[in-house]
Amino acid sequence: MMSVMALASLPAAAQSIAVLDYQMALLESEAAKRYSVDAEKKFGNQLQRLQNLEAEAKRLQERMQRDGEKLGQTELEKLELEFRQKAREFQSQSRELNEAKAKSDREMLEQLKPKLDSAVEAVLKAGNYDLVIDRSAVVDVKPNLDITRQVIERLNSMR
Repeated sequence: MMSVMALASLPAAAQSIAVLDYQMALLESEAAKRYSVDAEKKFGNQLQRLQNLEAEAKRLQERMQRDGEKLGQTELEKLELEFRQKAREFQSQSRELNEAKAKSDREMLEQLKPKLDSAVEAVLKAGNYDLVIDRSAVVDVKPNLDITRQVIERLNSMR
């Protein structure tokens, strides 16, 4: 609604309107793609350990459900204890991984955001736009009005 009101208040002479998907520009940049590959390498072992813990916990749970009536009370209690330990370990390691990944993501954004802002500013200045609207506020746009690719290319060309 605000976008429509902003457009309606523009003078008739305003011709240079563009749309920018800021998030896409960030995520589609070469730097973000490199970060994604690096993060996968950096956190891959932790993720694999989590997947193994999850599989072990499921195996224990399935065994308790399948063989619970056949097992003695002591063995069933032992399986339940082992299952709870695996579940706690999974939760703890999952939380640690999520925190480490979030911290790493924030650090990447802190490094990349000034460059992205600079790339956006350069594209805006070069295009001499009267109005730039965030892509999320637009239902449909002609491709020639979307400057996201230009921003990505400018960002990729920066070192």
